[in-house]
Amino acid sequence: MPATDRPSLLNFPSWMRSLREEELRQAKANPYLAKAIADEKMAGHRIAIIARTAAFGAVGVLLPFLNPNLNVLYYEFFVLLFIALGWLQLRMAKVGYSKSELGLILLDLCLLTALIVLPNPFLGEEIPTAFVYRFEGFPYFFIFLALSTLAYSWRTIWGIGIWVALLWLIGFLGVSWFGHAIPGLSEASQQAFDGYPLLQEELDPNSVRPTIRIQEVVVILIVAAILTLKGWRSNQLLIRQASIAAERANLSRYFPSSLVDVLAQTDRDIGAVRTQNVAVLFTDIVGFTEFAEQHSPDEVMDLLRHYHAFVERSIFQNGGTLDKYLGDGVMATFGTPETRPGDAANALKAATQLIEETEAFNKDLEAKGIAPIQVSIGVHFGPVILGDIGPSRRLEFAVVGDTVNVASRLEASTRELGCRCVVSEELMKQAAQAKGTDTPHQRFSLHDPIKLRGRQNEVNVWTI
Repeated sequence: MPATDRPSLLNFPSWMRSLREEELRQAKANPYLAKAIADEKMAGHRIAIIARTAAFGAVGVLLPFLNPNLNVLYYEFFVLLFIALGWLQLRMAKVGYSKSELGLILLDLCLLTALIVLPNPFLGEEIPTAFVYRFEGFPYFFIFLALSTLAYSWRTIWGIGIWVALLWLIGFLGVSWFGHAIPGLSEASQQAFDGYPLLQEELDPNSVRPTIRIQEVVVILIVAAILTLKGWRSNQLLIRQASIAAERANLSRYFPSSLVDVLAQTDRDIGAVRTQNVAVLFTDIVGFTEFAEQHSPDEVMDLLRHYHAFVERSIFQNGGTLDKYLGDGVMATFGTPETRPGDAANALKAATQLIEETEAFNKDLEAKGIAPIQVSIGVHFGPVILGDIGPSRRLEFAVVGDTVNVASRLEASTRELGCRCVVSEELMKQAAQAKGTDTPHQRFSLHDPIKLRGRQNEVNVWTI
């Protein structure tokens, strides 16, 4: 049954199972969600145990005022026992299903039921078993129920509510059938309130007052249901927050952190197909195929990891977007998904930073006895088409168009020109127009126009 179906009394258990299975599926599919649930569980458990210790500490202080007799030590012992059991639960706590943890919760509830239903053996006088209900111990169950909202899942909260209701009914039936009664007290009560049947029933020390006991069961189930719903809603909020964290992590793989914050808050459809002016940068390692043939797979992958790291750093530090990895090559854009002033200038700065990062990396390689690498870079500026492409199950944000093709061919032309970076004149002009941006124009030299494959006219370029 789908988790979105509305439950009825008959299918309520299966509905809850379907919700749990859906949450487990989401947790497996989203590592951020699994970690968020684990962190929330353990943090909540620690808070719950501290709150539990404080709550029972307050009860322990209150008891002597309510019962200024030595037999209060019997109850004080149980207060200390409940505190100790709480810390034991924290020690046994773990994420997921835990029989030992559930067993300790059930032990808590059983002990409290027995403590409330059975008379204090050190009371010093004979009283009917039913008379213990007059001490109004049932509200203590609400402490356990409230604490469960801090530490446990919404399913466990509901389970605790069910257990309390069942244990209370068992205690009620046990006292009704097997409890100790003193008939003389009932007779005295009937004589004292002759003609007042309601008072006779309510004030009879041997009466378990069944209507009150049923009312308590109904109330605890109602409260448990409300807290369960609140826990479920909080869990859904946690799932949504974890999904947002995953989306932000995915965005951070392609966009700088400053742009991730903007994209996460925008209502605009980033994948909508549109045309805008963008700077496109291509770079790859010259002679990478030969390097891969002459070195071990570990050395090849180590080189790529370091190379990709400083390429990413150069792009992100200058406001670019990492479009895709192409083996040893990388395509980056400046002006996607949103255009900003200085996109061309930023692309130019990224290109020069890439050259500087490569020089620094080569010093490390030489220190290890490995031949230095050479990178080739091509940058162009112009209109592109961008948006989501591909089938609905495999959508990909893409940047396509003639500008992308020209940038790629500029990068390839570095081999023929014997240089490290080739930049189109369109990009240089656009970068020169950027206000308040320092661009490394002086490092570039104007080159004779070159012929690019697939284009009829020659292209004016600048090189390093």
